[in-house]
Amino acid sequence: MQKVFEELNSLDLKCYKNFYLSEDVLMENAGRAIYNEIIKYPKKSKVFIVAGSGNNGGDVIALARMLHFDYDVKLITPFGVKSEISKLQLKRFLAIGGNLVEKCYESDIYVDGIYGSGLNRDLNKNATQIIKALNKKNGIKIACDIPSGIKQNGNISSVVFKADKTISMGAWKLSMLNDEVKDFIGEVKIANLGISKNIYENKTTYFLLEKTDLKLPFRDKQNSHKGNYGHLEVLIGEKTGAGIISSLAGLNFGAGLVTAVTKKDINIPYEIMTSNEIQNHSAIVFGMGLGNCFDNELKNLSKSKTSMVIDADMFYKVEILDFLDKKNLVLTPHPKEFSSLLKLTNLGEYSINEIQKNRFILAKKFSEKYPNIVLLLKGANKIIAYKNNIYIDNLGSNALSKAGSGDVLAGMIGSLLAQNFHPLKATITASLAHSIAGNFEPNYALTPLKLIERLSFI
Repeated sequence: MQKVFEELNSLDLKCYKNFYLSEDVLMENAGRAIYNEIIKYPKKSKVFIVAGSGNNGGDVIALARMLHFDYDVKLITPFGVKSEISKLQLKRFLAIGGNLVEKCYESDIYVDGIYGSGLNRDLNKNATQIIKALNKKNGIKIACDIPSGIKQNGNISSVVFKADKTISMGAWKLSMLNDEVKDFIGEVKIANLGISKNIYENKTTYFLLEKTDLKLPFRDKQNSHKGNYGHLEVLIGEKTGAGIISSLAGLNFGAGLVTAVTKKDINIPYEIMTSNEIQNHSAIVFGMGLGNCFDNELKNLSKSKTSMVIDADMFYKVEILDFLDKKNLVLTPHPKEFSSLLKLTNLGEYSINEIQKNRFILAKKFSEKYPNIVLLLKGANKIIAYKNNIYIDNLGSNALSKAGSGDVLAGMIGSLLAQNFHPLKATITASLAHSIAGNFEPNYALTPLKLIERLSFI
């Protein structure tokens, strides 16, 4: 799990004031981090570097000096050089025989140092044209700090540099993890600026989940029976397939027993138990394809102390408000469902587009009002909010963009709740396993049943 920050200026200032690390030292280390990436490519490769007028430009001017002679370096400063430290870096580059160019050259590697993570406005016409031209090139594209065109709040401009790799200076930035950004960020590496991250970083409420955070529900007790691993119930609603998918996911993710509660005469896979009424259970999952089934049971269900996962149709029902005082509750909306939930809880009316542009803010807003609920907001990057902390799962792929994937996730979380996982741990574990299992090729061919099968091979 890595720390993520809304901004890094305060961390850089700490280096200057507390640890006597100058701007120059940090800039040299920033340039060195990109240099270490580029020297993986053959010497004499052609490297085209675009430097902006600020300190982000200074980072890549330092890079140009480091690469000069060993590589065929072309450096352009289309907006001039304004900051004093960047002017010094340019002097150093020119002093060793480097030259500035005035046009774009065909190259093997293109480095974007136009804007850093502090961009808070739309790009001007000149920057837009440059980025469009770079995006048309076929070489390796590397972004310094963050691809130009991504704003500080994580929203994107009309055009964004499409990076194969991004070298983020110092730490992860929240703006790198908005859903829109995922198509532009490429592989991310964090540059060490000359000080351990344990010293560089401060406290935060944002965390990026990693594969190492995945703790699968392996069984370590041989003398056991199905009751040791919980009884999960899944309510089968009007759209029966959704509940069946959740039931199968729950069974395949470790629950000792799964019962599908249905009021219809339908075919259920043999390994799933069936009932026509809600029984005693360790955890319950409902909402997927629910429709108006079980409306009469919701009031009593809201009084249950059992752990539960609520999904899908429930976010459009006012009855959900009866469940929001629970401490062992996980909610798994997609953006449209989250819009309805925010409206029902009087937290505001937001369009889907507004939610996508403000995912972190709105997830925090919900968590501040309901700190004991675990919220998982689905998207290209899943957001998990609990007690005002935000955990981000960016390991998923577009293969999961398929009806039924969310039903699998709900069943997986429910299975872990039945196995007595804490709601936050259950949600993090299921989310990561869901993302990793969903990295499927070809990415158009993943189905919910294939996804469930892949849980055995994580």
